[in-house]
Amino acid sequence: MPRLENIAQLATCRAEGAQGDIHAIADAALVWEGETIRWVGPRPALPAEYAGSERFDAGGGLVIPGLVDCHTHLAFGGWRADEFEQRILGRSYQEIAAAGGGIARTMRLTREASEPELVERASGFLREMLSLGVTTVECKSGYGLDREHELRLLRVYRTLAGIQTVRIVPTFLGAHVVPPEFRDDRAGYLSLLIDDLIPCIARERLAAFCDVFVERSAFTVDEARRLLRAAQAAGLGAKLHADQLSQGGGAELAAEVGAVSADHLECASEAGISAMARADVVAVSLPLASLYLGQPPVPARRWIEAGVAVAVATDFNPGSAPSYHLPFALTLACTLQRMTPAEALKGATIIAAQALGLAGRIGSLEPGKAADFVLLDAPDVTHWIYHFRPNACRSVVVGGALVRSV
Repeated sequence: MPRLENIAQLATCRAEGAQGDIHAIADAALVWEGETIRWVGPRPALPAEYAGSERFDAGGGLVIPGLVDCHTHLAFGGWRADEFEQRILGRSYQEIAAAGGGIARTMRLTREASEPELVERASGFLREMLSLGVTTVECKSGYGLDREHELRLLRVYRTLAGIQTVRIVPTFLGAHVVPPEFRDDRAGYLSLLIDDLIPCIARERLAAFCDVFVERSAFTVDEARRLLRAAQAAGLGAKLHADQLSQGGGAELAAEVGAVSADHLECASEAGISAMARADVVAVSLPLASLYLGQPPVPARRWIEAGVAVAVATDFNPGSAPSYHLPFALTLACTLQRMTPAEALKGATIIAAQALGLAGRIGSLEPGKAADFVLLDAPDVTHWIYHFRPNACRSVVVGGALVRSV
């Protein structure tokens, strides 16, 4: 039964309390057995029953729960670096998409990639995410946009869950945009999603959630409501891409259908904020997307003060957020969204776990929960997020097993 000591600060990140309450412990110790945490607390209070356990030295570092990236588009073909330059020169996201770029371009490249190619590429991304301290990743489909390729993406995620260490949470995002072949038959595409794909995905247990992009260039509130109600009836949880580029009622719909989260929310209304607070829907902020698109970021202070729990994720994708560096997203959450370091960390641990329906198992360091934790070369949470480095991670433990050490 191992124990970790000489911890300068340990952030337990328990769910109770305010967004900034990470329940930090100075001079801490952590004991685990197999995949499960047995005890955590101040080192001088270590129970005698654990005194003879195998001791590991944290070297005066910071220990946090394994980071949870609760919004990514992990498997895709190609990149879109030229669109990055086009946006710098003044073209909007919508203009690029209207000219055949954006999501439709990645759809074409993803369809051209083989399943082994997608598995290999995504495995590489996951290895690098793990090296940063990310131990759980939500992975969306949404670049297939037909029956064959949407199912293939979700099967890629099932394969990844069985061959590597990071915990995978798959989400069906067939309602990313209407694909070109259905441009003149929106009803036909919705029928494909609702009557064919959702039942198949539920039957094969290929996804935990169904997501939909509610936006002028994607799906209406009424279309999203139909889709999400069908997904819920089939046993899938509901998520939304909401109010990213315009104010479209996505936050209000998330509250109405009892979604586990609504993500983006840069343009959400005051009514939407209030509705999500009443319905206890997690707001997932994506500051990397705000940075790359040159958008005003989510006003996190307004959401937190309204009583909404705010998660922080990367939105890793080849267009609007081509980075899986979750620690960098935490620094941006502080500098762009005015979150404190403690608020940002809680947003990428227990609150992110809530956005995946997994808060009972991961996201905090408490007895009985998974022994997923990260040792960082920093004295405390504030210093770690303030002093941005390529990687401050020393060691990563997932399910009680050391999977990275430097």
